Amino acid sequence: MMPYIEVGFQLFIRIVMKFYQGRFQPKFPNKYKGDPTNIIYRSSWELQCMSYFDRNPDIVWWASEEFAIPYRSPIDGKLHRYFPDFIVKTSNGDTVVFEVKPASQSKPPEKKSRITKKYINEVKTWGVNQAKWNAAVEFCSDRNWKFQVITEEHLFGKNK
Repeated sequence: MMPYIEVGFQLFIRIVMKFYQGRFQPKFPNKYKGDPTNIIYRSSWELQCMSYFDRNPDIVWWASEEFAIPYRSPIDGKLHRYFPDFIVKTSNGDTVVFEVKPASQSKPPEKKSRITKKYINEVKTWGVNQAKWNAAVEFCSDRNWKFQVITEEHLFGKNK
């Protein structure tokens, strides 16, 4: 009976973590650029970043998905709009645009001996992410801003 409970609990955690989303209520709404009553997080990692930005005295202001960067998708060749997860202004004057992603999506997929649907999806995800991030680097560079992808390695100090 115990293995069933453990498996069920692990499945429950994966389901909850995969769809962990909601509205964030800042403790310091004056620091938020945009509507502080409509801040949506789409993952527990985004929620953790929001809490950090909201409470950190070195963050002058921050915003979540408040602007778009145009990019051309390598999948369909069309222009799309990319909404970075966060933009932050620090007390030292830096403006930084952040994207929160799993580490597995922040590097090219490992070559497989067999091409599967999973591998094809990994390649597509990597290609689209690269297109978005290259556009973001250029967009930020034009404004003297910085761009950074944040992974669980940054958030939790995990190294694979």
